Amino acid sequence: MSHSLSQETIAIVKSTGPALRQHGLAITTAMYARLFQDEDVKAMFDQAAQESGEQPKRLAAAILGYAENIDKLEALGGAVARMVARHVDTGVKPDHYPKVAAALLPAIRDVLGEDVATDAVLAAWAEAYQFLADILIAEEAKAYAAAA
Repeated sequence: MSHSLSQETIAIVKSTGPALRQHGLAITTAMYARLFQDEDVKAMFDQAAQESGEQPKRLAAAILGYAENIDKLEALGGAVARMVARHVDTGVKPDHYPKVAAALLPAIRDVLGEDVATDAVLAAWAEAYQFLADILIAEEAKAYAAAA
């Protein structure tokens, strides 16, 4: 990883923790609705876990965990390892990450509204998302190479 998050980004993302705790499930539900407009992406997901609400709840918890621990990423090592294993099992590739960002960021704004999800908040989340995506992509590349 060649860069780190700015202190401003860290502070903004951490400040969204209470809103994520309250509205995380609504955000992830809205995000999946956007994401699943792409049938190829939808096919990668366990639809039973979607319909039961299990997957949106898991993602909401992961996003909250990231927000609350963004200043101590070492606390997320286990969660990252589980995500990498799941992503490799389901065939996630680097080009999937922009699709998730394109669904997640508008979902944050849609659910929280422009007063909370300001341009600065969305910019911080975009940076934080890309930072985490870069970590996951690098770890997934190692896992794919090891499996080859």
